[in-house]
Amino acid sequence: MEAMENSFPPGWEPLARLLLRAEGIASSSIEGLNADPALVLLADHQVGSGDAAWIADNLAVAERALDDDLSIETLHRWHRRLMAHGPLPAELVGSFRRAPGWIGGSSPLDAAYVPPPPELVPDLVADLIGFCHRRDLDPVTQAALAHGQFETIHPYGDGNGRLGRILISWILRHWGVVLRTPPPVSLTIARDPGGYLSGLHLFRHGPRQRWITWFAETLAAATTIEGELALAVSRWRDHALESVRALRSDASARRLIDVLPSHPVINASTAAHAIGVTPRAARNALATLHRLGIVEPLTSPTTARGRPSQWWKTPGLVDLLSGRLPNHPPSP
Repeated sequence: MEAMENSFPPGWEPLARLLLRAEGIASSSIEGLNADPALVLLADHQVGSGDAAWIADNLAVAERALDDDLSIETLHRWHRRLMAHGPLPAELVGSFRRAPGWIGGSSPLDAAYVPPPPELVPDLVADLIGFCHRRDLDPVTQAALAHGQFETIHPYGDGNGRLGRILISWILRHWGVVLRTPPPVSLTIARDPGGYLSGLHLFRHGPRQRWITWFAETLAAATTIEGELALAVSRWRDHALESVRALRSDASARRLIDVLPSHPVINASTAAHAIGVTPRAARNALATLHRLGIVEPLTSPTTARGRPSQWWKTPGLVDLLSGRLPNHPPSP
């Protein structure tokens, strides 16, 4: 299958990072984890706690996993990072579950699904990893089957859905289907959670071709969302550049415009490093962008001693992380 170029403006890598973050936030929301996206990005800077920090862990794994070599230890490493702020007991973080599990219901007797017993999990996962390295299937079918099998094995005490969706991105990236960032499949799944759960049921109990078809259609819809996101950010950039048109072409505030898609939540230190100016110049640039209505102050929940850093958010970009794309209102 030929590689599909992402719908990004040429050379504009910051959009790839924004897309990965939107994917991580959506993947967490499928599991019932929700927080203000601005606070999630703040937690990504090690400022914050609770669900925002846990979702930020998902963002960190989604961003770093794509270039890894896939192995059992790789999965354990992803799981340790994913569970850094989660409630899972320490002995189950970064290791396969050691007891029977179930999905839905109060016990295996009334559960919607009971995964394989724990003693079978290591061999099943090893077999799945071998499948992920095969090259005799088309990548979409392979990603569909690998994700369905991962969720069927349910190897960890928690985090299986999020890791399983990262596995989709890993397969598409390593097949060369996408050249930068896989399409945000979780944003699409989040809009049809019933179809997703029904599809997994079909994978386990029915004709798998129906699951593969649903998955392929979902992936195609995700590429459409990707294009809409690229267009929305491009329009935001045009509007922001128009707002700073009266500034000098080399003004720090103008130069920050192309940094903000990578850092929708930013402070002076990050801004200074990104454009190579002093922290004072960066503070002045952010103040200018605030005056022009491009960024807003963000209250930090930090408990650190001393004077807290001033953080800023870019509302026009932060909103996109919740899937608020043109013609696609957020899911209820």
